[in-house]
Amino acid sequence: MKEIYGNTLGLKASEQSRLRNTYRRRVSPHEIVSPELARHLTELSSETNRQVGVLLNRKGEIEYVVVGNAHKLELPDIGRARAGQVRLRGLRLVHTHLKSEPLTKDDLTDLALLRLDMVAAVGVGETGLPGVLHYAHLVPENGTGDFWSVSTLPSVHDGQPDVLDTLEALEQELNRKAAARTVSGRDKAILVAVCLDGNRANAEASLAELKELARTAGVEVLDSVLQMRREADPRYLIGRGKLEDLNLRSMQAMADVLIFDKDLTPSQGRHISEATSLKVIDRTQLILDIFAQRAQSAEGKLQVELAQLKYRLPRLVQSDTSLSRLAGGIGGRGPGETKLEIDRRRARDRINHLEKRIDSLSREREVRRAQRNRRDLPVISIVGYTNAGKSTLLNAITGSEVLAENKLFATLDPTSRRLRFPQEREVIITDTVGFIRDLPKDLVAAFRATLEELYDADLLLHVVDASDPARDEQVQAVEGILESLELMQKPRMMVWNKADQLSPEEVESLLRTRGGVAISAIQREGLATLLAKADTTLFAEGASQNLGVVITEDASYSLAETTGDASEDLGQADEESSRSLGAA
Repeated sequence: MKEIYGNTLGLKASEQSRLRNTYRRRVSPHEIVSPELARHLTELSSETNRQVGVLLNRKGEIEYVVVGNAHKLELPDIGRARAGQVRLRGLRLVHTHLKSEPLTKDDLTDLALLRLDMVAAVGVGETGLPGVLHYAHLVPENGTGDFWSVSTLPSVHDGQPDVLDTLEALEQELNRKAAARTVSGRDKAILVAVCLDGNRANAEASLAELKELARTAGVEVLDSVLQMRREADPRYLIGRGKLEDLNLRSMQAMADVLIFDKDLTPSQGRHISEATSLKVIDRTQLILDIFAQRAQSAEGKLQVELAQLKYRLPRLVQSDTSLSRLAGGIGGRGPGETKLEIDRRRARDRINHLEKRIDSLSREREVRRAQRNRRDLPVISIVGYTNAGKSTLLNAITGSEVLAENKLFATLDPTSRRLRFPQEREVIITDTVGFIRDLPKDLVAAFRATLEELYDADLLLHVVDASDPARDEQVQAVEGILESLELMQKPRMMVWNKADQLSPEEVESLLRTRGGVAISAIQREGLATLLAKADTTLFAEGASQNLGVVITEDASYSLAETTGDASEDLGQADEESSRSLGAA
């Protein structure tokens, strides 16, 4: 016997029998609802004072009969549709509205989230006869931002549109849009940012940086959303209404991933994923994914794996005990050690193993540093925000060919080079750390061994993208990380890169107020001034007290003089990989 779904409590036996008999009815595949079925539903609805509905397949057969209350209908569990799915469900919902009201928000949300072919509402007249017919179907992505098309007919007896033709045309258009989306073969994401402190400008800058991170990770960004809130929602981070709107956007745009600018708690990530049926990642996970792609050396891969394991350990979940290991004997009855506990134990064992490996590599690096220190060569470390031009600067002054791209964390495993100054002075220059705001703590902890290199530096060149509107925030982020590493006492020189993109007045004002050196690494401008100032800082007595003074070109050395032997390596043993958190 066919089942009646929904609110069946209080129904008479005769009413339940008539509801079950609904399964015997058929509708033409080309019409939304037949007048006969519409009258049957409205009479039942008028008699029970409840909404009554059916889910019809494309053959016109009834697969579900559902009863609600006077205001809404709770559909049975037919499974959520994936956002990236192209095909429609193959089911259309036809139900009654006791007051002949238009389609509600719940009706339209069910249409989108369940990817139904169509949703229709038949108004119940005063005598129980069918009246007005409201219906809606999904529409492909469009410039207006509409998710569906809603229409109304005065009566079910009026000319209804051909359902099969409408659905065939709709699915062809959805397939065409999907084919255009899948040409790249990349994940398709919607970015989500939440501003809790009221500073919209900072939130927009952070969202723009998240977009660059997504581009670096090889993700296609379809859309971005910024919500202003006084406090974060403990369950979804964003509001429930905004989440529903985001769900509809992802359905229409056929997105695969939601990327949040804020770090999500394990429960928030789980609840958002359950509500949207999408892959959900946060800023930390995206950065870890980029590092996993960029790591080339064995040590770099170990450090990234360690950071990922520490991040994922509290997020391991198991929904049931079907994979539990049964244990017998006294004290061992019950589910025993669950699959979740086994996974967590293995993750902790792997973390311990990786930490020991990294400690061993750290001791090996200490030996190499001791050998280098015996040569009594000064060390210059290039630090700064990611994509500020650190690798480009290293290439420009040493004649190297280190990978340099206009991407965040384009290079993760940098190298060291020997740089020869005039008067036969030599230094070691290292392309070290590429930082970013809100750098994952697990990543900093995993790379602690390579960060030790900075403690041996005699001079830090802090490279800043002078053309970036958010340069002040980037300087603050880098200095915050240096302070947490207790490196602020090291001599530092501000290097304002990409100065060719500023006007001479802006460059002059910047140097006057902030000090340092203005250069263009890609145009090789200002490098002689930079090297002369570094030479003075390292070798002149008391020079470290004058780091803010800009040395004129007259006192500098020519680029040809300073880089004659710059491409000379520090010996193959000194070309250490995975030396830092990354370089731009």
